[in-house]
This record gives sequence, structure tokens and C-alpha cells, in this order.
Amino acid sequence: MAQVKREQLKVAAEKAVLVSVHLTGQYIDAEDPFRELRSLAKTAGATIVGELLQRREKPRGRTYLGKGKLEELRELSKMTKATLVIFDNDLTPTQIKHIEEETECKIVDRSELILDIFANRAATYAAKLQVEIAQLEYTYPRLRAMWTHLERIVGGSPTGIGTRGPGEQQLEIDRRLVQRRLSKLKRELAEVQNRKTREVANRRHDHFTVGLVGYTNAGKSTLFNRLSEGGGAYAHDKLFATLSTRIEKWKLPRGNEVLLSDTVGFIRDLPHHLVASFRSTLEETIYSDLLIIVVDVADPNAAMQLNTVKKTLDEIGADEQPRIIALNKVDKIEDPKLLKQWREQFPDAVELSAATGKGTEMLGTITLNQMLGGVREVDITTTLRDTRTVDFIERKAEVINRRYDNGTVTLTARLGRRHVDQLLASGSRMTLNGEPALEEARRLWDYPEPTPTPLPDPPPHEKHWG
Repeated sequence: MAQVKREQLKVAAEKAVLVSVHLTGQYIDAEDPFRELRSLAKTAGATIVGELLQRREKPRGRTYLGKGKLEELRELSKMTKATLVIFDNDLTPTQIKHIEEETECKIVDRSELILDIFANRAATYAAKLQVEIAQLEYTYPRLRAMWTHLERIVGGSPTGIGTRGPGEQQLEIDRRLVQRRLSKLKRELAEVQNRKTREVANRRHDHFTVGLVGYTNAGKSTLFNRLSEGGGAYAHDKLFATLSTRIEKWKLPRGNEVLLSDTVGFIRDLPHHLVASFRSTLEETIYSDLLIIVVDVADPNAAMQLNTVKKTLDEIGADEQPRIIALNKVDKIEDPKLLKQWREQFPDAVELSAATGKGTEMLGTITLNQMLGGVREVDITTTLRDTRTVDFIERKAEVINRRYDNGTVTLTARLGRRHVDQLLASGSRMTLNGEPALEEARRLWDYPEPTPTPLPDPPPHEKHWG
């Protein structure tokens, strides 16, 4: 019975029993140990008919669960007529096999469940490639325990040539097919990632980019739709509502604008194959000029979720750019002491509600200050014929005074380093405080000395895909 079921890994519309084994020193939601697993299972489409919790110092080697709990799981599955058991732990292939034999139910561990959700939600070509690669890399080392159709393949009749050797096992054929498929998918994904990397680099050169990051279901897509010009991000009260990156313009005060990206949410114990495979999706995060970490402070596990996000950002290399902590859903906090604790721990955080718009103006102001790179009051002098420079300053900066003299205009304005960068890049012939613009800008904003751009490494003659 279990042998047939292991070939179908989808969990949609199945009656499921949830199991969580809490090991010593492992994180657990003390208020509701099944809160996140329940949400994951519902997102996948399963119907939850039972829950089973066990606390152990370490897992039992053969079945992860202890003997008594395994018997209890078998009886619970029979009583509820469940066909699926979902673990909030990662199991070995052998453990999955033995538990399936004992319960006569399909066993899905935490990583497999997340992979299933990603597979169902992937919409773009790149996301589908990434999910399939992650699934194959997860499945490959598990083929021996998961697939039981290991009959010997022989050629010709039962006797004679071809029957004397062992033949080729189905397992070996399956592994070869998986490797071949993986190589093909990785080549295709590499092409997509190369294009994506170039697009991100070009965007960052032309625009200031801001990435919304956070735990899954923290409200990133709702905030994205509230801030951005086009909106259109899928916002729903489900885990992993967003799997592909959406980018829109976000208009800031005084005619400034940035590019805002909404990215896939993070989660505790995210399968490492997914982190690796979603490199091109996370590229927006890695190369953003500024990160806004959205935290659902109304969630009892908000502190754990924030730590997970920070840890994941460090793992993927998004650890150099400035970060803004956005405390979302403050309108849903009933205990004022809880909000006070967050304020004390993160005094520079922005309190907001993506649903109502509260606090988004403050978020825009702080983002603008980050984008400008430090605002200074300076005298900018240029010719009256340089209308492009004058128009840019009038639109983008805060002009305090204007003085005209012999075909020149001197604007006393408050502007940021980014404004100066843009003016210099456009070829503006201006002076700052009566000095050459570049020299004075280096003094005011502590500009680094220019360094030569290194040439890219030559492409290797051969690539190996595994």
C-alpha cells in the first residue's frame, strides 16, 4: 500500500495527521506547537484530522518516534481514516520507509511539504526550474528508500544471453535519468540567472533599489501594494503567497522615486536546496541598495521569525546594505506592553500597518534619507543656460535661496550625495560652495577615491553540472 503512495508526493485534498517531535534544545512554539505546520499543511491543501506531539532528547534511529508514540500514530491514523502523515521534522529515507510500513500511510517530512507548496505556487519559468531542481536534488539521495520498484531488468527471454549477469537495476536507471534531467535544468537555469544578474546590475546602476524581505505571511505583498505605483502583488493570508519577484516604482517626497521589489518569504528550516536554487529570485535581495525587513509583530513568534530572516540574509550574502525594521500590523496588537518591548529593542524601527497605511509616510521619509546618502546644505553655481541642472535641483532638492549674477545662478539647497552623483554623471558643469564639484563632494560626503573596475574572469573552457 505504502509502496504505491510514495510515487505521488502531492498532499492536496488528503486527510492528514500532523506530527511534531520536539528534541531537546530545538525551537518550539510553546503556545501552539503546531501553528506553523498547520498553516503549511493547509496551504498545501491537506485536511487536518489529527495532531500528535512527542518530546524526546534525540530521535529514535529507526522510526524517529518512540515505539509507544508510533503505535499511537498508527491507531490515530486508522481512527481518523488519514492517508497522510506530515512531520514537522526532516526524516531520513529509511525512517520514512519504516514509518510508512507501520502506519500504512504516506509520510511527508517538513522539507518535502515546503517543496510541494513551492511546486504548486511556482508561476514563472525561472521559479518552475528552481523548484524542479530542488525537488530532484532532494529526491536523488532518497531513491533507494523511496522507490521500491527495484526489479532487475534483463534482456531477451528468461533464459540465454542476458540472463546470466545481474542486469541493470531500475534504481540505477532512475538515478541516471535524474542526473541527466538535473544537468539539463541547471544549464537552463544558469542562462536565466545570467540574464537576471545583468538586469539587476543595470537596474541598480540606473536606480536606487529597495527590497522588501521578511518571514512568509508577514505582510510584505500588502505593504508592496500600498507603497508601489503599480501594485499588483498577490497578497493573501497564506504562507508563500509570493514566489516570484515583482518590481514597481515607489514615489517618495519631492519627486524622488526608487524601485521596490517584493520577494519570496523566508521560513524556519527552509530546505537548503531551495535557498540554493532560488538564487536568481534572491538576487534582488542580495543586490538591493536598502532592505526593509517586515515583521508581523502581532504574531506570537515574531522574535523567532525576525532571527530567521536575519540569519537567512547573512547566509545568502545580503549582509552589507543598510536595513530598516518595519514593525507591521501594530493595529492588531492588543497588549501595549508587547509594543513597548519592541520599541525598546528596536528604537529606530518604523511602526506601521500595511493594511491601513499607518506609518507608511514615515517609512518613505526614512527611505528617502537613506537613498540620498546624507543631506547637506550647499551652494550650487551653474550657468543659466544649464537648464537641466537647474531643473533637476528644483525638482529633487529643497531649494532655500536663489541668486543670479552675470549669466549664472547660485542655488542654496539641501541635497544628498546621490543627487550630486546623478548631476556629475550627467556631465553638469557646476561648482559646490565655489569649489570644483567633485573635490568639494569628496570633502562633504567623504567620497572614496575612485578604483579601477576589475575585468571579469574569463569563462571556463568547461562546466561541470551535477
